[in-house]
Amino acid sequence: MNISLMQLFAAIAMAGLAVILVFAYRRYLATNSERRMTSMLEAVGLDPALASSADTQTIMSAVRKRCRSCASEDVCERWLRGDVTGKNDFCPNSTVFEMLTKRGAAAS
Repeated sequence: MNISLMQLFAAIAMAGLAVILVFAYRRYLATNSERRMTSMLEAVGLDPALASSADTQTIMSAVRKRCRSCASEDVCERWLRGDVTGKNDFCPNSTVFEMLTKRGAAAS
């Protein structure tokens, strides 16, 4: 086998590995984001089943999108563990969660 052909195969293999790693990392981020969102729902007194409810599908889709692009992941993790106290004003979804909490209380 020619050295150029081997280099070509190596380059294709490395490019394939890079693509796999990017997709795996994005999946990892999405999984952690979903976990934080579910934990936040519980922490503010909402049922985590709300995330998959047909009644709130559009709202929760927007919540998920904001959660995945959130810049406060570290603060969120510490707040959920109880290391940071106070309100969850750092959360881009805090107003939505507050509205859903009030809606749930009004429906009860």
